[in-house]
Amino acid sequence: MKFLLTNNWLKRVVIITILFGMPYWLHAKSNEGSFNVKHYGAKGDGKTLDSPAIDRAIEAASKAGGGTVFLPAGVYLSGSIHLKSNIHLYLDAGCTILASSDNPAVYDPEEEPHNETVYQDGGHTYFHNSLIWGRGLNNVSISGKGMIDGKGLVKTGSEVGQGKHGKANKAICIVESNHVEIRDITIFRGGHFGILLTGCNLVTLDNLVIDTNRDGIDIDCCTNTVVSNCKVNSPYDDGICPKSSYALGRKIVTENLTITNCQVSAFKMGTLMDGTMQPHPNTSWTSRSGRIKFGTESNGGFRNCVVSNCTFHSCKGLALEQVDGGVLENITISNISMYNVDDYPIYIQLGERLRDPDKTSPSVGRNITISNVVAYVADSLSGIHISGTPRFILENIRLSNINIVANGGASAEAANVKFREIGDKYPEISYFKTIVPSYGIFARHVKNLQLDNISVKNINPDMRPAIRMKNIKGLEIDRFNADTVKGVPSAIFEEVEEYEIYRSPVLDNMVRQ
Repeated sequence: MKFLLTNNWLKRVVIITILFGMPYWLHAKSNEGSFNVKHYGAKGDGKTLDSPAIDRAIEAASKAGGGTVFLPAGVYLSGSIHLKSNIHLYLDAGCTILASSDNPAVYDPEEEPHNETVYQDGGHTYFHNSLIWGRGLNNVSISGKGMIDGKGLVKTGSEVGQGKHGKANKAICIVESNHVEIRDITIFRGGHFGILLTGCNLVTLDNLVIDTNRDGIDIDCCTNTVVSNCKVNSPYDDGICPKSSYALGRKIVTENLTITNCQVSAFKMGTLMDGTMQPHPNTSWTSRSGRIKFGTESNGGFRNCVVSNCTFHSCKGLALEQVDGGVLENITISNISMYNVDDYPIYIQLGERLRDPDKTSPSVGRNITISNVVAYVADSLSGIHISGTPRFILENIRLSNINIVANGGASAEAANVKFREIGDKYPEISYFKTIVPSYGIFARHVKNLQLDNISVKNINPDMRPAIRMKNIKGLEIDRFNADTVKGVPSAIFEEVEEYEIYRSPVLDNMVRQ
């Protein structure tokens, strides 16, 4: 020790260690089970391609039986990074994995698909064309206070799927894996998908910030999943999007899913991260998106799902879409706050697109409960939209404690619009380029519909009825309140059987057809 203290350099090490703990470079080497990517050749200078070095660290950890692959502060220019089982990829504060845009060949080529894009979109068909990906894994996690920047990722599924080497469109893609955890990281401009999980079980996504150019989080054919405390800004597409596609060549129900304490929005990309939350221009009928949406791919369906304590800001509202011959059942949604929402606050839709090998399988929707929803400054296109089809009837739908204030302002002509059936078309009313002929609730092809303590109001007078219903069997309305305009019926019922109305004097001037 006497010799050590006479050496100035070693003396500093001892003093620093006593005062502040072991220096980082010694800690990284001596910490058993931790694999620092810089020890495997990564530079973190934003210029050197570091994905091969990151892969070497992952491989070394895998051969050791697993461990933490550690990325200290720096910018790691990367192509495809390959996850393995029992690996924890840790992005330290100040770390950025930057998707390369200079050399497309650094990304893995697409695999051979089993059905190409016949039954699902291109983005769901291919998995290998991702920045960070793995398949058939067990016990894999990504965490830390670092960032993934998908600068070099393409933004649409149509830009891939042609067997071309070197086009990646996903930031993180994990397929057919168990015990998957992603938490605390930030994803900026994540390509077509910030996170795509397909066929996974026991999934935790927590405390993520995603500010991106297409979908934020897609949970496809997954079971036992919790998404919590996430903030997702996605102006051009969906924020948090459960799906149930045919991407794995069979029907798989997305079930036992919890989404809680999350925020979705459609601000101008990048302005969630910098805190300015600038409005994204709404220039077309497709409008800004954001939102939580179940579907559209829905071959297997959705069962036993809960959404609670979430906020929607400057985006579309909540959507439940079942159109490909699967089930939508046992869905509970509660405690939702929306501000400045486009198209609709609440949208439940069955359809007959049936993009599935079995064209005879019906789309099923039943046992859906939505409660405690506040939506202020909603678009005038539609309020609460609940629709089956003439063949596929929604069953047992209950909505309660809902307060909607919309822009209103629709003309008398809008009240007479013959809103056509969704049929086999894409199940979004905005694609029909027409307004819905009621401003509050539009419902059709439903059996057993309960509406309790619902208020729909307008900032500007609206010449449409508050409610329009068709082909409803078994209807109960209690404590309904709405704005009215002289000469406009508060509700129009067509083919409504077995209905009861309580404590709703505003409906005294309803019309039956």
